Amino acid sequence: MKKGTILSGMRPTGALHLGNYFGALENWVKLQDDYDCYFFVADWHALTTGYEDTSEIKNNINDLVIDWISAGLDPEKCVIFLQSSIKEHAELHLLFSMTTPLSWLLRCPTYKDQLNQLKDKNITTYGFLGYPCLQAADILIYKAGFVPVGEDQLPHLELTREIARRFNYLFDEVFPEPQAILTKAKVLPGTDGRKMSKSYGNTIALSDSPDEVRKKVSTMITDPARIKKDDPGHPEVCTVFSFHKVFNEAEVPEVEEQCRGGKIGCVQCKKNLANKMVEHLGPIYERRQKILENPGMVKEIIANGNEKARKIAQQTMEDVRKAMRIDFI
Repeated sequence: MKKGTILSGMRPTGALHLGNYFGALENWVKLQDDYDCYFFVADWHALTTGYEDTSEIKNNINDLVIDWISAGLDPEKCVIFLQSSIKEHAELHLLFSMTTPLSWLLRCPTYKDQLNQLKDKNITTYGFLGYPCLQAADILIYKAGFVPVGEDQLPHLELTREIARRFNYLFDEVFPEPQAILTKAKVLPGTDGRKMSKSYGNTIALSDSPDEVRKKVSTMITDPARIKKDDPGHPEVCTVFSFHKVFNEAEVPEVEEQCRGGKIGCVQCKKNLANKMVEHLGPIYERRQKILENPGMVKEIIANGNEKARKIAQQTMEDVRKAMRIDFI
């Protein structure tokens, strides 16, 4: 017996890295066994900040779904679909934009932050300001009861709840107010110790081969105070140790003791970590190779998912039009 309906999505902006995996995707894989899960490729959302260059969106959509399936999402257990293929998202977004006060959008905590952070992009657009209305439509059109989010995303979900509450008050009780499933993410730094980000060029991608993983591990920043192999180490400042805590949890006490006691050099420590990472990521890489042998697989998965999602979305829009009394025909 499923516990309810979950909705979540990702923008197709490039290859997923380990930060994305441990921040969200690993949790999705676990949730699909207990919930009716709808996971969508948010290609319209990608346009809110990337509308000036759409040349890579098609390739990114394909790569994103390959990453999802490789990581363990099962199209037999969850619905994987493309946002722009379900036109009802746009219709509900339009109707929400008619009822959502402008002040709600302007007070969204990330709106001004992103305007400052993305000064190189021309995002003073209606689409960027109205992002929360489209996000609410994405969630509510499937009457999702739960949304997996990190704590920093809670204000966005609360705005979705407010939009649902206002619609229900003005018209009729159509939408649930979705609850958060807080994601307990494992935090990984980039290979240079900074936040893992494609813009920094410090990521390890889910699509990286075992050789690529080993090469990137070998370049990781370690304790700058260790000059010689037998110098005492400070694992709390070492990027490699942060990865051991995720990929080699059982041996963390031993790794820490060896490091602090100068009993193991950084080169050997990196080699040990690389072996653990390759072992852990091996099934993901092997699934990817099988998918790549079947080029039509991704389109087939999306087409099947679109069909399932569309049926739910169409029924919800019938409920919406009836509630709003605009179902003349």
